[in-house]
Amino acid sequence: MLRRLVAGIAGLLLVLAGCSGENGTASSASASDGTPLTIGLTYVPDIQFSPFYVAEQKGYFADEGLNVTLRHHGAQESLLGALGSGEEGVVVAGGDEMMVGRSQNINVVDWGTLYQTYPVSLIVPKDSSIISVADLAGKTVGVPGTYGETYYALKAALTEAGLNDKVNVQTIGYTQQAALTTKKVDAVVGFINSDAVSIERAGTPVRTIELVQGGVPLVGAGLGSLEPNVKTHRDTYAAVLRALRHAVEFMTSHPEETVKITQRYVPSLAEADNAAQARAVLDATLRLYGNADQLGAQNADTWAQQASFLEGEFLEKPVAAQDAFVDLTK
Repeated sequence: MLRRLVAGIAGLLLVLAGCSGENGTASSASASDGTPLTIGLTYVPDIQFSPFYVAEQKGYFADEGLNVTLRHHGAQESLLGALGSGEEGVVVAGGDEMMVGRSQNINVVDWGTLYQTYPVSLIVPKDSSIISVADLAGKTVGVPGTYGETYYALKAALTEAGLNDKVNVQTIGYTQQAALTTKKVDAVVGFINSDAVSIERAGTPVRTIELVQGGVPLVGAGLGSLEPNVKTHRDTYAAVLRALRHAVEFMTSHPEETVKITQRYVPSLAEADNAAQARAVLDATLRLYGNADQLGAQNADTWAQQASFLEGEFLEKPVAAQDAFVDLTK
């Protein structure tokens, strides 16, 4: 879901951060009374965004008095650009990506973590001699690019293992399967719930390896908004979380129907093979949410660890962890 952060937009967002309108900071109306709220879903429609599709189609947003528009803003846009311009009131992004954005003067706050388990892992061929991160010394590891969740997670792992200067990190775009099967790289970093599933179903048996012992000190995908909006629309965002919890509960009990609902947004799921892969991705994604009642919960310790790790290389200026998130579940 959701992985690029293009630098250099900070100035524009500072200018636009005070904008008004349906998603801006000037309006005091709550979206729970029917005021439009646009939620930005990165890249193309996908089964990974099914909680939003289910909440829309089953009426969970409407039940909370929400007037939600779902918007896939595509890879051609910067991750947080439409949030800053007011075109989106909420964006789905990694907690680490939002913290980096905050260091670039983008006044974004994460108000609900969706993935309670960080979704990135090392992926190797099933017959690989690589068993742990320590085995990466002298090896080549492919990443989509030197940005976002996959890169941050790899750097955290290499730092912990003392391998920053002993591993060849290669940018391969989103060609993980080809890179592995042609032996261009020895391992790739990808998403447990999508990349690993897709590579396996395409015919390449793989294993996933935990990147950091005890868990990656990073916060996974969550919901973010500009800080003034979080203060003004706190009740609205809490309503969004309630709707999404209902959706995850439904998805857990009705996975096949969830795939059918998602087909309205992803027409290719009408094909049996595509639907089967979507179901596999859905099952893996549901495990990342944990229990439905955990959706939106924040872990202050993880946020503090993340701030400490990112400050070393990725933050343009220090970011206080307590300023980067709020917990609307309390």
